[in-house]
Amino acid sequence: MNTTNTNRDMGNTMIWQVSGTEPQAGELAEAAAMLREGGTVAFPTETVYGLGADARRTESVERIFTAKGRPSDNPLIVHIADAAQLAELTLPLAADAAALAERLMARFWPGPLTLVLPVKPGAVSPRVTAGLDTVAVRMPAHPVALRLIAESGCPLAAPSANRSGRPSPTLASHVSDDLSGRIDGIVDGGAAGVGLESTVVQIEGGDSVRILRPGGVTAEALHEVAAHVAYDAVAAPGAGTGESEGEGGTAADAAAPRSPGMKYAHYAPQGLMQLVKGEPAAVSAYIQAETAAARERGERTGVLAFAEHAARYDADCVLVVGSLAQLETAAQSLYGALREFDARGVQRIWAETCPEHGIGHALMNRLAKAAGHAVVRV
Repeated sequence: MNTTNTNRDMGNTMIWQVSGTEPQAGELAEAAAMLREGGTVAFPTETVYGLGADARRTESVERIFTAKGRPSDNPLIVHIADAAQLAELTLPLAADAAALAERLMARFWPGPLTLVLPVKPGAVSPRVTAGLDTVAVRMPAHPVALRLIAESGCPLAAPSANRSGRPSPTLASHVSDDLSGRIDGIVDGGAAGVGLESTVVQIEGGDSVRILRPGGVTAEALHEVAAHVAYDAVAAPGAGTGESEGEGGTAADAAAPRSPGMKYAHYAPQGLMQLVKGEPAAVSAYIQAETAAARERGERTGVLAFAEHAARYDADCVLVVGSLAQLETAAQSLYGALREFDARGVQRIWAETCPEHGIGHALMNRLAKAAGHAVVRV
């Protein structure tokens, strides 16, 4: 693998371009040193790009919140490179819960699963936990991320590397668009894989987990390891996708979030977005009528459609997010599509919906948040 260190006059944000999939020791030395010295560095994971800082140093973690404009009561996920690091961060679990945690890690780590565990006092900055008695931890399945964490010698607090509320970044260029000049460095390792953030779960008993945020690991996959899988109110299928515009959200929205992505609006494009649910013919008829009316008003229109229906639409910008038969591809494309609407100056967006099973659950969760829970059923 070759690493080229370049400063592209990006407002003092260093860019390291990394090619290849098996980074060797020392090839990320400058980025790792920057993290050890208290800096902020964005890096690729298998989900999205994260913005990392030493989770143990409050002044470093505060730089994440400042760069992103992130609410202070929104906790951060800590990324590690070795499961042995858990002992430095978390308190022991009861025997049955510990056994389930071990099974989950054996099955899904490295990978897009985050475990919310009791935090060891003083192990991380209180800014990471937002004052809670738990800490969210995961081991990313990306060789660049794992090597960077290992070389830095730091557990890395790392939310998505975007301005708060914006679509998460799946390319280094997305990070630059949002954070150039606001962070110290970006490791450009190419496109992220899953395209949606990790699934966040909390162990609730000997054989039970609760999903706090749906993501790359599906509920169906969790059922293969845990006998009981429950949902937090804001993470359940259908949450935030009510049958009329503006519906969505629960009393849980007002509580202190135990996981990133539980409380605040996220992933939103700059244009006003609405989800449209119903039979395909009715959905396309509604969207066509709405786009025609918006264009009469002089608004630039966009449609986010699945491949099976895209030809039905006549808008200023019709983007195909993927196929209903392959929702994993749609998940990978979602955030890039939302950013493309911004790049094309789209002011009004209508989006089709998909069944909420498998990765479709996480996909609909992100779409609902991107639309500010504006949903209409036709």
